[in-house]
Amino acid sequence: MKEERAIDLVIIGAGAAGLTASIYAVRAKLDTIVLENEIVGGQIKNSYSVENFPGFDVISGDELASKMENHALKLGVDINEFGYIKSVKLTDEEKIIETDDVIYKAKAVIIATGAKPRELPIPEEKDLHGKVIHYCELCDGALYDGKDIVVVGGGNSAIEAATYLTRYAKSITIVHQFDTLQAEKSDQDELFKHKNVNVIWNSEIRNVVGDNKIEKIIIENVKTGEKSDIHSDGIFVYIGYVPKADIVKDYVTLNKWGYIEADENMETNVEGVFVAGDVRDKKIRQLTTAVSDGTIAALNAEKYISGGR
Repeated sequence: MKEERAIDLVIIGAGAAGLTASIYAVRAKLDTIVLENEIVGGQIKNSYSVENFPGFDVISGDELASKMENHALKLGVDINEFGYIKSVKLTDEEKIIETDDVIYKAKAVIIATGAKPRELPIPEEKDLHGKVIHYCELCDGALYDGKDIVVVGGGNSAIEAATYLTRYAKSITIVHQFDTLQAEKSDQDELFKHKNVNVIWNSEIRNVVGDNKIEKIIIENVKTGEKSDIHSDGIFVYIGYVPKADIVKDYVTLNKWGYIEADENMETNVEGVFVAGDVRDKKIRQLTTAVSDGTIAALNAEKYISGGR
């Protein structure tokens, strides 16, 4: 029989939002646990360089994530990494989170599950995922030393990844569906210092031919409908993110894109259930806004638990 544990606060997710929330929660003397299905640190863990977080001129995402985690651990936060959640029940009256080992009965919950990369929408993605189609330049970039790489996307993530990949690639071709890049101008300038970078505008990948090796990539100009072939040894994809809200979708209100709706206090439609970070419905998703969300969610969770709201 599983252990049942009554607890003040369960935080689901250990990215920047969840870790920040945990720091505020334990400082408020709340009995708190952080459950993380994957690796502590979230998306920031895969960022090569962070240059817009106050207090650090430049720091790697991995180092910043480690600093956040260590800060939480030193305060006594209980972090259950790879703590797989089997089911949840979130109502005004009760909040139950079941893992492989424990059934938590919480007074309040903060959902900070974040988002995952949007997959390349082609028929071959499933078979080629991890073979020649990748979503993490830090994880897989070294596989392409001296080879040709295609980067899909034109936002900050795509351009930062392309810049990192220049250390390995013989050439980089950016395939972008628009005729301008959306990334910050400073990041664009940094990328185009490298002579081995070119851009194919107004285009999307339609198919990848090949099994464990790319024979050709078929792209289509979205304005003219013209199709053409390009060559590459590998494809790195950065076309946005998908919110990771499936585990709670039966209880909290989602918008039409699957993000969790909440008020300015980070409270969802369920009393005592709060949301923070990239899984929340909001206009700006940055590391600093995730930290802000986590702060607000934790402080309001403490007020809810203490009956002070």
